[in-house]
Amino acid sequence: MTNICDAKALVKQHMADFDQTSDEQWMELGCQALGEGFKWRSMHPFYERTGIESVISDFWRPLRKSLRHLQRREDVFFGGENDVDQGASVWTCSMGHFVGLFDEDWLGIPRTGRMAHLRYAEFMRVENDKIVESALFFDLIGVMQQAGVYPLPPMTGSYFIYPGPRTHDGVLDTSQSSAETQQTIDLINRMIADLDSINHLTGTKCPPELLARSWHEDMCWYGPCGIGASYTIERYQAQHQHPFRLNLADKTYNGHVARIAEGHYGGFFGWANLSNRNTGGFLGLPEAAASSEMRVVDVYRRDGDKLAENWVFIDLPYYLKQQGLDILERMSDLRGR
Repeated sequence: MTNICDAKALVKQHMADFDQTSDEQWMELGCQALGEGFKWRSMHPFYERTGIESVISDFWRPLRKSLRHLQRREDVFFGGENDVDQGASVWTCSMGHFVGLFDEDWLGIPRTGRMAHLRYAEFMRVENDKIVESALFFDLIGVMQQAGVYPLPPMTGSYFIYPGPRTHDGVLDTSQSSAETQQTIDLINRMIADLDSINHLTGTKCPPELLARSWHEDMCWYGPCGIGASYTIERYQAQHQHPFRLNLADKTYNGHVARIAEGHYGGFFGWANLSNRNTGGFLGLPEAAASSEMRVVDVYRRDGDKLAENWVFIDLPYYLKQQGLDILERMSDLRGR
C-alpha cells in the first residue's frame, strides 16, 4: 500500500520538476515520475489520453506558449486513501491557479497582453512510486471572460479570482490527524447522501434545513465561471441550487472515481459524477430531449462539524456540447465574421 506522505512528496517533486523544466527537456526531466501507460483525463476539448506525449503537445506546450512565464500558484494540496475503493488506491489533490501573461491566442480565445488566471484542480493517483493517473480540471470559461468573449447569459452568482482557504492552511505537506481525516470524509459522504436523497424529486427546492445539516450558514461556494460564486446558504440556494434543481430533471448520481480527505480538507471527482436533462433555462439552454453528463470536481474545507468552503469545477464546455453548443466553435465563427 502506498504511503500518503510518500505519495504527496512524489507529486510535489513532480509538479516542481514539470513546471520548471524547459519545453525541450520535458520528456527527459519533467516526466520522470510518471508511470508507463500514464492515463490523463481533462476537459473539453481534450478529454482522455494515454501517455504523456500528446498531453504535452496538445495541452501543455500551447498553454505555456499562450500564457508566457506560466507559474502554478497552489492554494490547496492534500492526499488520501480513496474512499471509493475502500482505500485500495492513493490519490493527491492540488488546486489553485495557473498564472501567466496572455500573449498569444489559446484555443481561439483572443490574447489580452495582460495577466490571466486559469483556475485548476488536479487529482493524481500514485502506485508503486509512480504517478499512473491524473484528472486535470480547469475553468476554460473563466479565461474567456477575462478575454472579453464570455459565451453565456449573465451568471446567477459572482465570478472573480477566487481566494484560497480563509484559514490559509490548505497546503498539507505533512501528515494529518487520522481522526480529523475520518471526520471530514464522513461529513462529505453524509452531505452527498442528503443531496442524493432528493435527486428523484423534480421541480422542487431543497429545504435549507437539509443543507444546514452539513453546511455552515456562512458557507462560501466557489462555482465555475458561467454559474459563479455564492455566500451563505440562502444566497447559494437562490443563485445556484434552486436553478439547478428547478431547471434540470432526471438527475442520476453516477458516483466518483476518487473521493479523498486529509485533515480538514477533502474532495472528489467523477467521470461523470451525474447525469441530468435540461428542461429549459439552465445556462440559457433550451429544453433537451436527451440526458447529458456532468463531470465535476469538488474541494472542501471543514470547520468543526460542518463544511465551510467549497471550490467547484464543472466541465461546462462538455456539458454544453452534448446539447449542441460548442462554445469554442461558436467563438471562432463569430471572430471570423
